[in-house]
Amino acid sequence: MSVLNEIKNKITNSPVVVNYRKMWPYVKPYSVRAVLAVLITIPIGSFDAITAAILKPYMDIVLVEKEAAAVSLMPLVIILGSLLQSICNYAATYLNTWVGQKITIDMKMNLFRKLLFKDASYFDHSSSGDVIMQFSTCAEMACGGLLANVKLFTTRFFSSISLICVLFWNSWQLAIVALIFMFGALYPLTTIRKKIKSLMGKQIGGLAAVTTHYNETFSGNRIIASYNLHQYEENRFFNDLRGIFHLQMKMVQRTGGLSPLVHFIVSLGIAGTIWLGSWLIVTHQITSGNFVSFIAALLMLYTPIKGIGNSFTAVQMSFLMMEQVFSQLASIPNVRNAENPVPLKNVHKEIEYKNVTFEYIPGKPVLKGVSADIEIGKMYAFVGNSGGGKTTFVNLLPRFYDITGGELLIDGIPIKNIDLHDLRENIAIVFQDNFLFSGTIRDNILLGKTDYSEEDLKKAVKNACLEDFIASLDKGLDTQIGERGVLLSGGQKQRIAIARAFMKNAPIVILDEATSALDNKSEAIVQQAIDNLMKDRTVLVIAHRLSTVKNADKIFVINEGEIVESGTHEELLKLGGEYAALYEMQFKKKRNNDAS
Repeated sequence: MSVLNEIKNKITNSPVVVNYRKMWPYVKPYSVRAVLAVLITIPIGSFDAITAAILKPYMDIVLVEKEAAAVSLMPLVIILGSLLQSICNYAATYLNTWVGQKITIDMKMNLFRKLLFKDASYFDHSSSGDVIMQFSTCAEMACGGLLANVKLFTTRFFSSISLICVLFWNSWQLAIVALIFMFGALYPLTTIRKKIKSLMGKQIGGLAAVTTHYNETFSGNRIIASYNLHQYEENRFFNDLRGIFHLQMKMVQRTGGLSPLVHFIVSLGIAGTIWLGSWLIVTHQITSGNFVSFIAALLMLYTPIKGIGNSFTAVQMSFLMMEQVFSQLASIPNVRNAENPVPLKNVHKEIEYKNVTFEYIPGKPVLKGVSADIEIGKMYAFVGNSGGGKTTFVNLLPRFYDITGGELLIDGIPIKNIDLHDLRENIAIVFQDNFLFSGTIRDNILLGKTDYSEEDLKKAVKNACLEDFIASLDKGLDTQIGERGVLLSGGQKQRIAIARAFMKNAPIVILDEATSALDNKSEAIVQQAIDNLMKDRTVLVIAHRLSTVKNADKIFVINEGEIVESGTHEELLKLGGEYAALYEMQFKKKRNNDAS
């Protein structure tokens, strides 16, 4: 929840200043259509002023002087003006939507690029709801809220300017009184940001939590069913919905009174101008036509202002969302390339950990000055108690995280100075729980790779022990596997992940407990695939089952962030230390299982 707290603090404590220079790169490619969309609103807004202005001669000539020739003028102007206004309305709506959607797409693409390069630590502390909210929903709400009101505000702006001109044309005295009340009605809107900023962060958190519920229900549906968690999950979901409801009601409490207040002030303005206008007519300072035209223009000017409170609140919410979007776009990942990175085409000599320390949380070290020399072309195993630091040790090599202290070198080059893309191109990883993308088996083996031959693919499938499985499928490699590979068994997923590693053909392979979650039969097949993968490569194995690492060139025993023992299988057994104790415990367990 620390990520959400950070968002809340940014929204609550920092002033909202939308930097229009930041928006310009998104608007620039579509500036011609955007300007055209704004220009089209000029006749839309101006028609109200024309209608109000023509009332003066209509009243004075037709109703007062009874001129029959002018009878059809007003209806004709209304018909032609409405036709033009309708055409312009459609064109402005179309152009605004087109430009708005293009800007939203570009912004979401840039946000997605940022997301792709986020540090592993970001995902450690974020839920799926946080990610969707920050990198998708915020952009939609920001652009949608602003662009939905662009046409509205530009139309009202040009309408207001032209209507104010009509007011002064009819009576400058009445116009001054009307404008005083108009600006008085608009003043309360300046307090909206202060009223909603403290609730904004909480709303983001609430919406993210609801999205997370949907994602967890989708991914954890079998757990929910097997543990009968339906009522429990329903209660959790309802509590979050109730929280959002209370936040929305607080928002109404803080901003709902603005529109009624504006409506009341506007009504005072109308009453005041009617009283003053009546006196000016009686004293023959204006005509009846002036007064009717003025009142018509005033009502057209005041009517949208009475309901502007809700629209203005939505726009302020969009500004707050826009700041969050730009904050994400401006963020810089901690794990990134040096200014002049060193290219790495291959690893020729060794990998060195020199007194390496690392901590996820400041002050709580996970690795405490570990040192290890890893020679190219050999197999190294990392064993020990859960939570001892094995996975962290190997995760530092592809720079999922940066070391806190010490040095991590490849061929004598500090890992932070090596080009990040080159570094990861030289490393293939098979995890305990490998992620599969929706699509086909072929898609998941290639992972976007285009520079390959069908012979390479067949060889990877064979070496990963997938031939028989692929041959049993009607569509073979082009079989759809469902989201996250739900249609496959654990062993099949692992072998697809191993086939990926074969296709990548990296000189360094990391195996992170790749067989620990499998049954004996699946483990045997996967282990054969792993044995094929390890040939002629530098291999780092994290293992729970010690029987799988007996042939390692060197075994490191890592407990509580320190390397407590190292050596070959035989050397460590002779040592009679922690490795020997672990091995004896697993050996006894196996004998008991065999006996039963």
